[in-house]
Amino acid sequence: MTVLIDPPNWPGPRGLMWSHLVSDASLEELHDFAARLGVPGRAFDRDHYDVPETVHARAVSLGAEAVSSRELLRRLIAAGLRRRKRHSPR
Repeated sequence: MTVLIDPPNWPGPRGLMWSHLVSDASLEELHDFAARLGVPGRAFDRDHYDVPETVHARAVSLGAEAVSSRELLRRLIAAGLRRRKRHSPR
């Protein structure tokens, strides 16, 4: 079981760059890790947490594995935890 974090490459609010935090085992593991990291529940989006660049080093120090965005997505899909957005009919 591993929590993964990609590089802060995604522009977001407050002029910060953002990372994705995921688990390759379970959403329960992800939620537990995010709570230990101090990430608020509102940062959760379907299958990942969006976390600011200011949290990246702390996530790694708590045991998250730093991987590329491509590797993070590959492992999330392989774990069967990828949840795509549902588009509403127009």
